[in-house]
Amino acid sequence: MENKTASILIHGRLGQNPDLRYTKKQEPVCIFSVAENITGEETPRWHRVVVWGKQAELCSVHLDKGMPVFVRGQKITRSYTDKDGNQKGVEELQAQYVGCPLATQ
Repeated sequence: MENKTASILIHGRLGQNPDLRYTKKQEPVCIFSVAENITGEETPRWHRVVVWGKQAELCSVHLDKGMPVFVRGQKITRSYTDKDGNQKGVEELQAQYVGCPLATQ
């Protein structure tokens, strides 16, 4: 089951290098995490980000751990049953746009 929300925008730093994979139909998908610092919260809020298609390939080439990024997309909540028969839930941001600030000198 999948549940989508309205488009949201987050800004933070990459918590890991992007992980590029390909589906059985050879469609690129890139997964990475973003730590978003929220005013008033002691610890960052972590987001799992999923990017598809050509943008996924570009993210894997141009993004590195620790870089500041912004992501706009839909928050998706989905559930599945693991190999032991337990019900699990995953929340992720399906990215429509991924960008990074331009370097200033």
